[in-house]
Amino acid sequence: MRRWLFFHFGSALPQDPKRKGENDSMACRVLLIASTPSPDAVVAAAARICYSDASAADLLEAESPEKSGKLLHHLWKSGHYSPFEHASFTFAMDGLSRVASHQLVRHRIASFSQQSQRYVEMGDPDVILPPSVASNPDFSERFRTMAEEAHRFYAEMVEAGIPREDARFILPHGWSTRLVMTMNARELHHFFTLRLCRRAQWEIRDLARKMLRLVRRAAPLLFEKAGPSCVIFGECREMNPCGKPYASLEALLDEENY
Repeated sequence: MRRWLFFHFGSALPQDPKRKGENDSMACRVLLIASTPSPDAVVAAAARICYSDASAADLLEAESPEKSGKLLHHLWKSGHYSPFEHASFTFAMDGLSRVASHQLVRHRIASFSQQSQRYVEMGDPDVILPPSVASNPDFSERFRTMAEEAHRFYAEMVEAGIPREDARFILPHGWSTRLVMTMNARELHHFFTLRLCRRAQWEIRDLARKMLRLVRRAAPLLFEKAGPSCVIFGECREMNPCGKPYASLEALLDEENY
């Protein structure tokens, strides 16, 4: 029986202008499934305890958006980032290629739980089709054909008793995966600086943009300013600049990669 191969395309569908979610039917889907309650106030209170004889609970109760905002801006501008580590954010990701997930796990100050191809049979195949390939009819068709053949061979091996942990070696590098990732606010700032740069790979840049939109809703003061050096410092700090700096954070968030 023929198994159909499903493809995710890099090009995203038009999104709801209100951006209630960071999901669409063709690109990576991202949800913020947990975060530190009142993250702006928690980080601000944690910073204040270094210079106060009051309890952390009392300091937290005394926080207000105005007070927290001023202190967080001072911490960020001064490079005092350790209090940012007290706020953490957990994301669920679905439809990300293993090409991108290999980049993601290089960020070591984070926790990851990823779908295993050893324990989970790839019975519902799903391959990420890069936009540059999708835009070329000839290569797009050949890409689909070769990926489909790889999955047919994978399924044949599994049915013949080859362990999934061995059969998976034939699957394309662009196979779709699912994972849960937790990062604290300090590491998220570092992640956004690197992965929202135009020089970053398109898929992880799209992921980072969706993550930033989500954390700005949960912690608007902690992430009031975030992104590549052209946004947060007003100048590119890459050795080889792209030559197309973002005019603002809003311009970055509104952009689509495709």
